Amino acid sequence: MNNPFVINNYESKDLFCDREEELQLTLRNCLNQTNMTLISQRRLGKTGLIFRLFNEIKDAYPSIHTVYVDIFASDNIDGFINLFAEAVLSAIPEKSSFGKRLLNYIKLLRPLVTYDPLTGQPQLQIAYQNAYEKEYTLRGLFEFLDGQNTPIVIAFDEFQQIREYPEQNMEALLRTYIQQCKNLTFIFSGSKKHIMTDIFANERKPFYASTAFVSLGKISEEKYSDFIRRLFGKGKRSITDEALQFILDWTHRVTYYTQRLCHTLYANGKKTIDLAEVKSACNQLLKEGESVYLQYRQMMTDKQWKYLIAVAKEGSVRQITATDFLKRYQIGGASASRQMSESLSEKGLLNVEVSLEGIDYSVDDVFFSHWLERL
Repeated sequence: MNNPFVINNYESKDLFCDREEELQLTLRNCLNQTNMTLISQRRLGKTGLIFRLFNEIKDAYPSIHTVYVDIFASDNIDGFINLFAEAVLSAIPEKSSFGKRLLNYIKLLRPLVTYDPLTGQPQLQIAYQNAYEKEYTLRGLFEFLDGQNTPIVIAFDEFQQIREYPEQNMEALLRTYIQQCKNLTFIFSGSKKHIMTDIFANERKPFYASTAFVSLGKISEEKYSDFIRRLFGKGKRSITDEALQFILDWTHRVTYYTQRLCHTLYANGKKTIDLAEVKSACNQLLKEGESVYLQYRQMMTDKQWKYLIAVAKEGSVRQITATDFLKRYQIGGASASRQMSESLSEKGLLNVEVSLEGIDYSVDDVFFSHWLERL
């Protein structure tokens, strides 16, 4: 069989681990037309949950259309509109009555249409005379979809990207258009928690109090253990208790890294996976990532590099201004520690996790953190 530990795209609910509680919550929100903001630590599986949700909607509620829009590649309102229109075209069956109306509407925008040579998906390029035309086109797209009198769930992934646009009014525009929609439900997901929180929880911002928040935590050890055993078993493989526990501890149960390590173990082909085999695979992954980790070094000053090593060696740090932490790694004063943590967080290299117990700081990339521990 193909490697069951998926590390790129969602494939099927059989290869998707747990998230039943979050699935039912997001499904209930969709059925009640409650817009959502989906947030979590990076690489915990937000995008996978969206596709799992869409899979469930397709099976149980086929009258509801679903549209997934990844706006990470966009850098202005033009790109946003193009990606949005392309995603809608790809999601709505072309031969359906809705699809025919959509195609006629898109043609009115006089786009240049090309097709991706690998996926065959349509790619649009729409020309505009001025900023007003762009805003008019965006509003028209929302109005067209809402006017079809059919429920549509639209997920905007990497939504924090709109903060990079030169158009300063993008949040206000989208909030204005979205709040007028009666048949559309929106999911906003992003990989930068602090920006997403500012967009949707800052009372001075347009999207304030406009969505329900859905937070993803780590999958429980019991659920993940059962899932891993089952998938190895389907491939006629076995794994020892000791090896399984090491996997969950070493990856901190962060979904991507757990899947990646198990994917590597499965690919290596051993029928019995023991602790030695897991440790060998861990070393293999760190070796494979070394060239990337050395590139990370170029993104930082010497002090920031040493600071990241310090956090990695600690595993996680609760008090970044604590005297013993500052002295142990010769970081300097408390203000220097705060400044470096903020800078590294902005670069996406340091994860900041807020809970009722306090704030925990850790290296964002789990494998990179283990590599830094060895320095």
